[in-house]
This record gives sequence, C-alpha cells and structure tokens, in this order.
Amino acid sequence: MLAKRARACHDNVVIGWTKLTKKKAENGETGRDVLVLLGGAGDLALRMLLPSLYFLEVDRLLPRDLRIFGVARGDLDGAGYRKLVREHLGKRANVEEAAWERLAARLDYLSVDITKEEGAKALAGKIGGHDQLTVFFAVSPSLYPSACQALQAAGLTGPSTRLVLEKPIGRDLESSKATNAAVGAVVDESQIFRIDHYLGKETVQNLTALRFANVLFEPLWDNKSIDHVQITIAETEKVGDRWPYYDEYGALRDMLQNHLLQLLCLVAMEAPSGFDPDAVRDEKVKVLRSLRPFTKDNVAHDTVRGQYVAGVVEGTARAGYAEEVGQPSRTETFVAMKVAIDNWRWAGVPFFLRTGKNLPDRRTQIVVQFKPVPHNIFGQVTQGEMQANRLVIDLQPEEDISLSVMTKRPGLSEEGMRLQSLPLSLNMAAPGARRRIAYEKLLLDAFRGDRTLFVRRDEVEAAWRFVDGVAKAWADAGIEPATYAAGTWGPPSAASLIAPQGRGWKS
Repeated sequence: MLAKRARACHDNVVIGWTKLTKKKAENGETGRDVLVLLGGAGDLALRMLLPSLYFLEVDRLLPRDLRIFGVARGDLDGAGYRKLVREHLGKRANVEEAAWERLAARLDYLSVDITKEEGAKALAGKIGGHDQLTVFFAVSPSLYPSACQALQAAGLTGPSTRLVLEKPIGRDLESSKATNAAVGAVVDESQIFRIDHYLGKETVQNLTALRFANVLFEPLWDNKSIDHVQITIAETEKVGDRWPYYDEYGALRDMLQNHLLQLLCLVAMEAPSGFDPDAVRDEKVKVLRSLRPFTKDNVAHDTVRGQYVAGVVEGTARAGYAEEVGQPSRTETFVAMKVAIDNWRWAGVPFFLRTGKNLPDRRTQIVVQFKPVPHNIFGQVTQGEMQANRLVIDLQPEEDISLSVMTKRPGLSEEGMRLQSLPLSLNMAAPGARRRIAYEKLLLDAFRGDRTLFVRRDEVEAAWRFVDGVAKAWADAGIEPATYAAGTWGPPSAASLIAPQGRGWKS
C-alpha cells in the first residue's frame, strides 16, 4: 500500500511537470528552468544540496528541463565540478550510474565573485535564455545584500526569479531587518523562500497531519490535558573549526532562534484555515507573538546558559570551547529555558527547550507529556506502575512517533490487575525505505513555488524579537555561561530547571 502511494505520488509529480513543460512550449517559451547554487562548491552544497538533487533525479522528480549551475570562487571548470560532485555523492550513496549521468548532464560551473556586478553579469551570460530561475544562497548571510544587488544589476531578479535563503537571517532583529530589506529591495516577498531545513523533515510534517487530520488528538491538545512539552536538539559534535562563526552567534542565535522556535510553533499553533502558505504561517506568527518575554527578574530562574569544558564524548577526549577558540569566551554552547505561551490554549503549560554542543547523544526530539489520570482505580499496588501518557516525536537520528499508553500486564497475579506502559509506534515509513534528506522536499517546493514550509519575513523578525529579549535579559542580569563537561547534559541547573512538580528531561 505504501509503495503504491509512493508510486502514485511520483506519477502525479511527473505528470504535473510534463503539463507545465507542454504549456511552456504552447506559449512559445523556449528557455529552460535554471537552479543556481551560490557557494556551489561549499560544504552545504556538496554535503546536502547536490545529494538531494541526485536523489530527486533518481526518482525523476526534478523538472525535466532543469539546468543546474554551481557558482563559487574556486578555480574549476564544468568537468572538474562534475568530478567533485561525483566524488562527494560516492561518500553518501551507492550511485546509480544512469541517474548520475542524467544529473551530470544538467550540471555546469562558473568561477566568479557573485557579490560583484561583473560576476553576476558573467552568470547571466552563462545561463542565457531561461524560464524559472531559482537562486539558492549557500553562502554567508553577510553576502546576501551585495549578491542581491549584483544579481539585480545583471537583470537576474525579474518576476520569474525565486531566491532561497539559508539561515540565519541576521544576528539580531536590527541586522535581520536590514538583510530582509536588502533582499526585499530586488524581489517581491512572494519570491523569497527562507529555508529552515527542519521543516522539510518527514516527521515534522507528520506532526501537522497528526494534529489536524485526527479527531483523537486535537481535543486533548491544550492545558486541560497536557502537563508540559519538551523540545531537545542535542548535538555530540564540538564547535571545532566553526568557532569564528559560532563565537559571534552562540547556541541562542544559532539554534534556538530558528530550529527550536519553529518546532515550538508547530506544536503550539492553532489550526490554520487551510494548508496554504499564509494560513499556516499566520498561525505560527501568533505563537511567536504570544511568547512571554524574559526580563532581568526571571531570566536567572527560567533559563540556563552553559559552555563546555574538557570531557569525553562517545569515548573520545574533547577539549573545552575556550581551548578551541584559543582564548576565554563568553559565548554559550548550551541553552535551556522554560518558555510560557500567554494564550488561552497554553496558559500554565511550560515549554522546556534545550540545545547544545558536545552532549552525550545526538538527538532531536519533541515530548508531549500528558497529565496523569485524576484517580487510580486499580489500587495501591499499581501506584508505582501508573504512568501518564506521553507522545514522543523523534526527528533524528531516527524518525518516529510513539505514544505511551497504559495496559494490563499479561498473566495472572494474586495482587489483582497489574499495569504496564506500552509504547505504540506511529511510524509509517516503509521497511527498508531510504530516509529522505530534508532538502529534497524543500527544493521541490521551491521549484513549485510552494512557500508553506518556508519562513515569512514577519516570522523571522518575531523570533529575533524574542531572542533579543533573552540576550538583553542575560546582559542586564549579568548571566555568564556556567561550565559543563563535554559528554554531559549541560550544567546541573538544566536538570533543576525542569525538576519542580517531579518533572524530568526524557533520557
């Protein structure tokens, strides 16, 4: 059944692209669709974007006439670029030669400085006639304004252009507004696709389906039934060579401002009027605007700021963050906080968020902890066996949704009925199926012009407004990062943050 659905989905997409190509031909449009990867020889392009394009090619989901141009400063030609891409694909998958040959036929490369007008004009000449132009900015956000100006000067920002922007959009609200203004000066907001790759994950999308396609959950999705929510993004990786970037941003700006707050919005938002871009994003903005600001008076009690020192992660000794930087630093590598949403649905329900580097496990997880039953009818002997229902949504390293329910323990007992907690897996993945890279879905949506899973300007700025408030409260209260050993779950105060009322982080 799942395979039949997948084939039907594939056929529908191919038919859609075939109709689109036929329509273009009937209208006398002779150009072809173009994808430009700015930073096309960089880490993001080689590790994520080009493998995603390869797998879309395997499934024949790419637009039939799509050409792909890698753009970077590196001294390569088209043949050298194709060789580089092929080498990196071999590290990721068992490459199907037929699919690779189709992808390779689409690939070309241009060595220019895209922030300069002459570089953009060289790109325009290389592209030639085209229909839809999608430009993916896999470069530092600090280059967005100058690259956009150069693209405009070269005539590459017309109505058929779409700009896909990687996070972070700015470092704070002020710089975010400046970047958004610079991009918005060359194209309309409807042409801007701000990407957060977490939104392309299958399980994140499944969360929306779980909430709004089932009558079972939505009546219980409020402060009457839910005790608290946990959202964790834990990384075992160190900062390492990324420290020049990371030291300026820290965990608060690098992870919480986008990934954590986006997941919070999907858990907490009201039902949209429809599954269209503005309806969904309207509801997410409402959540962000309902977040209770942190102040000097509550930030020490409700947040934890940490920085790792030397320790052991996965059996390997790790240096402290200050040693990696080469000097003392005030940048946090761990953040945990108790967030309140001031609206009727979530009043009194704490949302516990945490993220950090050099932690014991790599894990991205949402835990919806329901309240216990009001009265245990099964007697004192089962008191220690009773557990409140819990919905766990795992995003990585594995993707799964499981619901813990109480059932009778099999067998007989002189003490009467005994109970056990049983996890029910709601994972719908076909056995042995390849887990898609999140960018596959997002690239496909960008080609189609579907912005539902992309972030709107007011959404980005509402998130920065909240994060700036946290940073200001830390500064006003003099909160410095507490230390934690690499390989542990942050400073001890992270456990104390969630401990009242007998709560604890899911281990």
